[in-house]
Amino acid sequence: MSYVLVLGAKSDIAKALALKYAMNGYDLYLAARNCVELEGFANDIKVRTQRTVSLVELDILDFESHQSVYNKLQHRPLGVISAIGYLKDQQTSQSSLSEVRCILDTNYTGIVSFLSIVANDFEECKQGFIIGISSVAGDRGRKSNYLYGSAKAGLTAFLSGLRNRLHSAGVQVLTVKPGFVETKMTENMNLPKVLTAQPELVAKDIYEAQVKGYNVVYTKWIWRYIMFFIKLVPEKIFKGLNL
Repeated sequence: MSYVLVLGAKSDIAKALALKYAMNGYDLYLAARNCVELEGFANDIKVRTQRTVSLVELDILDFESHQSVYNKLQHRPLGVISAIGYLKDQQTSQSSLSEVRCILDTNYTGIVSFLSIVANDFEECKQGFIIGISSVAGDRGRKSNYLYGSAKAGLTAFLSGLRNRLHSAGVQVLTVKPGFVETKMTENMNLPKVLTAQPELVAKDIYEAQVKGYNVVYTKWIWRYIMFFIKLVPEKIFKGLNL
């Protein structure tokens, strides 16, 4: 059996990815806090794909539990996907140290902790793939979401270093940079439809990129070019923009 472990499995993108991998012959571990809430979704995947789906209780902010959670998996996963994300209003967050810590630890530190455990195992076994969902928000800091963006920038750098480290062991590390995605996390935002992807499209892009052995994928694809030009704007101009 080939298992994929999905972290943050209650998110819309994670659910779309879980179904995509199950439909392509993988068994699943779905990890999240209060994972009992995933029972209905897990049963639906079982019925639709005839794959094995197991639920795993994981609090990404409980760093001390990460090693034991991974060790308790009955079957070593072939792939691990981090779909963990936490987005809070910038104005609210920058006035609260507890919110700042939650944003950084959820989107960066906690993921680094867990994926480091995975990396050590995969490096020793010399096989496997790791997928980290970062964000285009990490490509350049903007005043509207720089706390979230800084955490994603850190995650992007971590995944790049991990890819460099694990290449010689034959372990693939894929960095995913979504732009706007229509999910529960963005439901209160007025997103431009032409630039906004559905979770199913994101899952398709991620799965195909992983199968093809890509290192980095933007989804929708147009975000690669949008961010390329945004990064070209000189800082003396960029700092005055209302972004």
